[in-house]
Amino acid sequence: MHLGHALSALVGFDMARRLGGRFLVRVEDIDVARCSEEHITGIFEDLAWLGISWEEPVLRQSQHFAVYSEAAQWLEAQGLLYPCFASRSEIWEAAAGGPLDPDGAPIYPGLHKTLSKSEIEERIGRGEPFALRLDLERALEAAKRRLDGRPLTFTELGESGEPSIIEARPQRWGDTVILRKDVPASYHLAVVVDDARQAVTHVTRGRDLFEATDIQRLLQVLLGLPEPLYHHHRLLTDGEGRKLAKSAGNTGLSSLRAGGVSPRDIRARIGLG
Repeated sequence: MHLGHALSALVGFDMARRLGGRFLVRVEDIDVARCSEEHITGIFEDLAWLGISWEEPVLRQSQHFAVYSEAAQWLEAQGLLYPCFASRSEIWEAAAGGPLDPDGAPIYPGLHKTLSKSEIEERIGRGEPFALRLDLERALEAAKRRLDGRPLTFTELGESGEPSIIEARPQRWGDTVILRKDVPASYHLAVVVDDARQAVTHVTRGRDLFEATDIQRLLQVLLGLPEPLYHHHRLLTDGEGRKLAKSAGNTGLSSLRAGGVSPRDIRARIGLG
């Protein structure tokens, strides 16, 4: 963990204590190829050093792929998902010069959206890998019916705790991936399913995930899941305005700890007093 992670963890922990709630740590390790026990252990050590305690047992997403697949199968049965066999390079080439989603990826240009049932079955039969994408147009129509025509919104808690109603705009994500080619889940699907399973009432995370709430609220409505409150806190940036990241060489908490920095010092550095 680095200072940005410390801010996110402490904001959530402080809010849980203030509201008399539970603080949950979740290991979002659906990308099993990039996750390691060493990294997970290091995160737990850093959290404990900061004075943070959490509810056990900790949910690890890599152990619950069947749950996410079941949710995706329900969406598929409603005609809201379709298979996409296109490679990343094919998508980038077809979408060149087109709009990008909030993560900086091209909006899916619909390469395989209109494949016939027979062609889909043939390609699956040949063992071609595919992702399942959300048919956004159909999904928005289904959500509108579920909401009785009301707009799709979420409640955002500001820095002072004051709520505001934000209109979600899942259109800026396009036909996003719900089940990836390499793993039977996606970030958006896994987190909304887990938030409901763990009875999460408040989601605290960085401002860089603000737009992710658009597609997650849509999935919550489609799956009939409860709506939590959201607080997207400020981000820590370097001198050039870049979000802190260990990949950019920003110092980790373990190094700061070894250098004699205290948890109280960390709070001061990140502006939590």
